[in-house]
Amino acid sequence: MNADHLAAWHLDAHGNPTGSPRRFFYDLTGTAPHRDAQVRHALTRLLHWARVCGVKAIAVEDLDFAADKTREKHGRRKRFRQLISGMPTGKLRTRLASMTDRTRIAVIAVAPAYTSRWGAQHWQKPLTTTRHDAAAVAIGRRAQGHPIRRRTTRPRAHQSDVHGHRTAQAGLGAPGREEPRPSIPGPRTRSVPPDAASTRATRTSKRSGCPQ
Repeated sequence: MNADHLAAWHLDAHGNPTGSPRRFFYDLTGTAPHRDAQVRHALTRLLHWARVCGVKAIAVEDLDFAADKTREKHGRRKRFRQLISGMPTGKLRTRLASMTDRTRIAVIAVAPAYTSRWGAQHWQKPLTTTRHDAAAVAIGRRAQGHPIRRRTTRPRAHQSDVHGHRTAQAGLGAPGREEPRPSIPGPRTRSVPPDAASTRATRTSKRSGCPQ
């Protein structure tokens, strides 16, 4: 959801964007009934396009600007505070849930953290698209359980420690991803005899204690 439009992109089962991105514009100026009609009309066009594509779910950001409208957070950025205050995020979620209930299309709300930044970093340039459309791809991939990053960079040598580790961490299903690295037995770093302590304690000095 943006200030004047909804950015959407159809993803396949593997999280890859198919076709072209779509935008559903609305006007949030004017009276409250006019704004509500604009949002309803944009959602109607979105659901019609979703039925044509045959999708089973629509992924949206779980946006909440209740704590971001204060002057203490954004200072004198009055224009930006007015912009986020005019975005009816709560009304859009409620109306979308009620409209999709009749169309048998599920709604998946995902965390909005870094979707715009990572979408622009990993998808904007390869798809030659805008930042908003790249964020839509990031939101859809997060809803499907795929990482937003396009691929994991492999090491340039036979060991990852030669040139650094991979850019992406282990997946959620990898066994032992939260556990410490196992202790693998191997040769010691320096040779120490197992009875070194007892040898030092019992051996006698080379210098004799008898008078000359």
